[in-house]
Amino acid sequence: MKKFVKKTMALLRNRKGNMMPMIVAVTLGMLFIILGISEYMRLMITAAGVKDAMESAIISTVNDNYNEVYHSVREGYAAGYEPYGESFVSSVDYGDIYSRLCFLLGLEEEGEGYVRMGNGGETEYRLSGLSVSIPNTALGGGGGAYYADASIQLEVPVRFAGTLITDMSIIIKNRAVYRERF
Repeated sequence: MKKFVKKTMALLRNRKGNMMPMIVAVTLGMLFIILGISEYMRLMITAAGVKDAMESAIISTVNDNYNEVYHSVREGYAAGYEPYGESFVSSVDYGDIYSRLCFLLGLEEEGEGYVRMGNGGETEYRLSGLSVSIPNTALGGGGGAYYADASIQLEVPVRFAGTLITDMSIIIKNRAVYRERF
């Protein structure tokens, strides 16, 4: 028994490997920092991709209104009117932005919104609450830009080390402006 106690005391007094706990702690700390940064980058890339797709969809909607805007441009201002008898009537096409987003992002309809599903069947993000505003400039108002504003709510599940923590919820806003070139 005395031999065992002497060996144990000798091992405890030995200073070899003292930095091992510190190395493990630093490695784990770096791992958590890298996981946090990679999750942040995933969220930023997802938001940027949705914003780009929404921008493309709203630009397509504004461009689809060209046939209504043409008559006004010919008269010297940009607005959404078309001739009706001897006057003009407001004509604005809001398009189908959700279907364009579904095509661009590969979304599936779910309840009140649309979701993007991952390869494992988990939800990557959810879009809902699309709001589109296409204000028409006054007829004969002497100019002004013909534009469309859109906003949509994006919810992205935030994960850390493979565990779902919460949802990041932001509102993405875009504006597309139609300007005549001739």
